[in-house]
Amino acid sequence: IGFSFTQTSLEMADLGRARANARLPPEVNRIIFVKNLPFKITAEEMYDIFGKYGAIRQIRMGNTPATVGKAFVIYEDIFDAKNAVDHLSGFNVCGRYIIVLYHQPGRTKKVDMKKKEENLAALKKKYQL
Repeated sequence: IGFSFTQTSLEMADLGRARANARLPPEVNRIIFVKNLPFKITAEEMYDIFGKYGAIRQIRMGNTPATVGKAFVIYEDIFDAKNAVDHLSGFNVCGRYIIVLYHQPGRTKKVDMKKKEENLAALKKKYQL
């Protein structure tokens, strides 16, 4: 007259509750930034490597000379992204050790091109170039 739970299902329920109540550092994000990738890596290989840690929403790979070897991996769940960063940072992919970081949108530098051009013009005038 009742329900019978196996130990594993109770452990899974506890894990789900612990995961829901876990406090993550503020830099933890669903979006991770990957550097030092082999230039010839394919999207399929990226999904194979990063998909082992959870469901992936999107992978954006660099395709210009300045961005090749870099990618953004967007996970469905923040805990999957944390797991991937914890396990894949320093992972060897085709002889290259990849760098896996949380994406920090506020930390990117904003370059004031007008100010840079003014500084360049002042330097050119100063040194008579």
